[in-house]
Amino acid sequence: MSTESLKALTDGWLSWDLDAWTRHIVQRHFDPATGSAFWLKQRGSLDFDPLEITRYEELAAFGNFDLATLRDQDPADFVPQDVPRPLAGRVFESAGTTGKPCRVFYTEAMAEHWAAWRQLGRTMAGFEPGGTWLDACPSGPHLVGQEADQLADLYGSTVYSIDLDPRWIKTLIRGGRLAEMNAYVDHVIEQVTDILESRPVDYLRTTPAIVQALINRRPELTSRLKGVYLGGTQLTPDSYRRFSEALGGGVIGATYGNTFGNANGLPSPDGGSTLPYVPNYPHTTMAVVDKTDPTRVVEYGEEGRVRLMVLHEDLFLPNVLERDQALRYETPAEWPCDGVANVQPLKISTASPEGLY
Repeated sequence: MSTESLKALTDGWLSWDLDAWTRHIVQRHFDPATGSAFWLKQRGSLDFDPLEITRYEELAAFGNFDLATLRDQDPADFVPQDVPRPLAGRVFESAGTTGKPCRVFYTEAMAEHWAAWRQLGRTMAGFEPGGTWLDACPSGPHLVGQEADQLADLYGSTVYSIDLDPRWIKTLIRGGRLAEMNAYVDHVIEQVTDILESRPVDYLRTTPAIVQALINRRPELTSRLKGVYLGGTQLTPDSYRRFSEALGGGVIGATYGNTFGNANGLPSPDGGSTLPYVPNYPHTTMAVVDKTDPTRVVEYGEEGRVRLMVLHEDLFLPNVLERDQALRYETPAEWPCDGVANVQPLKISTASPEGLY
């Protein structure tokens, strides 16, 4: 698709009323003629009729969806029946930090929608089309790996790629194998520096931890970049300021999310002290809830746990409690939903190392 057609998609989605979108999604997944096998089976065990839901707030009746269900359930069971069979698409996985990976089938529409929002995020951040990129991110079963192709196809860019294995680095940290962890980081940085030394590169897409390692080892290579495009949950205000200084004021773009739902970084309103994100509305919404009472949404500016709502025509996951915490953020008027800001790993648990993220 062209960048113009993708922009038309995001403009159309932003015009949806959230209650109307909720009715559209619930009807699709629970209607006997179109519904997804998983949710049609669940319907009989619910103490309410999903087809009577009319407002977004009423989705609380489903309770919190347990992502562990996605570890063993056939991903096709979550795809509505009116998506043509046999299904053609990719099965993507979560990082698998706390156990077996969770798996989700991405239909063509889901992949297209993700690409459209990513395109909007890059445009808002200020990345220029036609530049040369170095993409040092997970690939394989990870959705984020698809963006290298998007950069080439939609941005008319030359893209160099380096793979990251977040599961292995987290395994090393969890096992206390710090020498091996440092060797793996050196392995990644050596590949990054090899390209930056020998080729003109405008933008680096990677994680904050890799950018910091590059600054520590080769600050002169970082300063040549026009910008960095970051994912993960470790972009702190301090990191933002260090990166901005190392880049000489270059572009810093950011995303937050996972296989299930994503958000684009918005411009910081205060020079990096607040780092806000807006979700891919209406397919994804994010609430910030009390860490001990997930039924209570906190006040604007208050910190809490991120709760994700996945409302895609081809995937419905209500009330997913993430392993992240954030500030509830009041977005500008052009955005029809809340945002989150200053995302970081949830502090009530220390069992899940972040590694390169």
